Amino acid sequence: MDKKIYERPLIIKQQSGLMNKFGSSTINAPVTEIDRVPVKDIVEKFGSPVFAFSERKIRNNQREMFRIFKTRYPKVQFAWSYKTNYMNAICSIFHQEGSWAEVVSEFEYEKARQLGVEGEHIIFNGPAKTAAGLERAIKERAKIHIDHFDELYLLIELTEKLNLTADVAIRVNMDVGIYPKWDRFGFNYENGEADQALKRIVLNDKLNLIGLHTHIGTYIMSTEPYKIAATKLVVLANKLKENHNITLDYIDMGGGLPSKNTLKGQYLEAEQILPSYEQYAEAITSPFFNLTMPPNEFPTLIIESGRALIDDAGFLISSVIANKRLSDGRRAVIIDAGVNLMFTSFWFKHRVAPGQNAGSFTENSSLYGPLCMNIDCIREEIVLPALKKGELVVIMNVGSYSVTQWMQFISMRPNIVLVTEEEEAVLIRANENLEYLTSLEVVPEKLKTFTLH
Repeated sequence: MDKKIYERPLIIKQQSGLMNKFGSSTINAPVTEIDRVPVKDIVEKFGSPVFAFSERKIRNNQREMFRIFKTRYPKVQFAWSYKTNYMNAICSIFHQEGSWAEVVSEFEYEKARQLGVEGEHIIFNGPAKTAAGLERAIKERAKIHIDHFDELYLLIELTEKLNLTADVAIRVNMDVGIYPKWDRFGFNYENGEADQALKRIVLNDKLNLIGLHTHIGTYIMSTEPYKIAATKLVVLANKLKENHNITLDYIDMGGGLPSKNTLKGQYLEAEQILPSYEQYAEAITSPFFNLTMPPNEFPTLIIESGRALIDDAGFLISSVIANKRLSDGRRAVIIDAGVNLMFTSFWFKHRVAPGQNAGSFTENSSLYGPLCMNIDCIREEIVLPALKKGELVVIMNVGSYSVTQWMQFISMRPNIVLVTEEEEAVLIRANENLEYLTSLEVVPEKLKTFTLH
């Protein structure tokens, strides 16, 4: 019998899960399937890393959120926030569920139009609209949300030149008790800017004032700011009705509802401390019943929620590259997905689970990506079971912003698949290759040859 190679004994502290006031959490339950499609089959077919989105979860989220709001206020319209995730297949799911398009750039506007969304079903937000973009929006009857006075003056010039009317709203920023204030966007409520802008629009016969809009921030962890914001917009709507006999088509309350992702620095898990979506809906809709016009003239409530509708429908499946020990003795797990794909890992503690059945013993670890950058850390501290090279990990709640803020840096961006309601994984965006990355580059003639010694 061959003599075994000697290995020095190593004592490792084992943990079953971090404690909080609710007890020890079972955070290492493996995620081996997404809607009954094995994650190993997805990797075998589409490679690693790979993003996967659940069609069933997206549809269920949208239907449930619509139900929550519509039972509290009958006139509700959702508009899908393109910047949250503008994959064509994802946007099309939301449009099939009845959502309009909410865009903040001409690039996103064109994406919506190419998908077949008519101008009247596009909400055109953002502070950087060009004359060409506004001219197109005017002609196509998009809902233009004016962000500042310079944009208002440009719209007046364009409508005069085109001899057309534009359907417009203004974005209103206000003090709702959240700091820092999001006052770089829109017209301020407290200092009278919003009133001033509305009066200038009302006096212009080529600007058709149809709505009011606000977006108070992102990942808002309390319902009270929404109630304050809705109350202030209702005051403006009542003034328009009383002083100018203008009945608005809609009041757009924006988005910002949090998902179940846990922010860095939070001790408890997000679902243990966040209000329910029912509570958010109650806070938003209650002030609408203080409108002074007849109920049949009440404006439509528009919701532009993004993160809350798709975060938990997105998964990033990755493979273990290596394990190593850091200088302080902690285990480091290196996977093939980095912060270039997971920009949101800089502020969220994304849930991570093994992609296969794992042992019951765990260890406090750090989870790193493959990039040659020290900041490439997915989780600085996480309890994980022992994972061997080549085994899978599943990073959860990555549906929002991951595939719009991702970067081509050091490694190329991977495949994105949709797990359909028919329980099949289908490609919705192909992985990049060198030819794709260099297709827009131009090398001057004198740099095309060189000799190395």
